[in-house]
Amino acid sequence: MKATLLVLAFLTISACSNRGIYESLQANRRYECTKLPPVQYQQCMKDTNKSFDQYELERKEATR
Repeated sequence: MKATLLVLAFLTISACSNRGIYESLQANRRYECTKLPPVQYQQCMKDTNKSFDQYELERKEATR
């Protein structure tokens, strides 16, 4: 029972960490978009607006 709770706690913490890392990377990408000309900026921002949940879904589908 303790082992199961420990594993669940680890997975929960890991998922939160992954979301945090993803969101930090996206924020950095959006900042980098500000350095681009207007036409490229719009496409860059569009590319960085994918939610973490959508990213995870696509990642899981790609690894199947």
